[in-house]
Amino acid sequence: MRRLRTTQRYSQEALAHLADLDRTYVGGVERGERNIALVNIWRLADALKVEPAAFFEITIESQAR
Repeated sequence: MRRLRTTQRYSQEALAHLADLDRTYVGGVERGERNIALVNIWRLADALKVEPAAFFEITIESQAR
């Protein structure tokens, strides 16, 4: 998620605002400190204008390297 966020030049705060989430929640998700609910995956994907699967594609690609 961080890669998608930074590519689009959003701060954690800006993304949280667009997704109607708290900034500390977004930071916790990025650091792997929080388990993310499916509804929040959809909120973040909508805010970033990507399909929810985009979060998982990056994870798979990162692990292959």
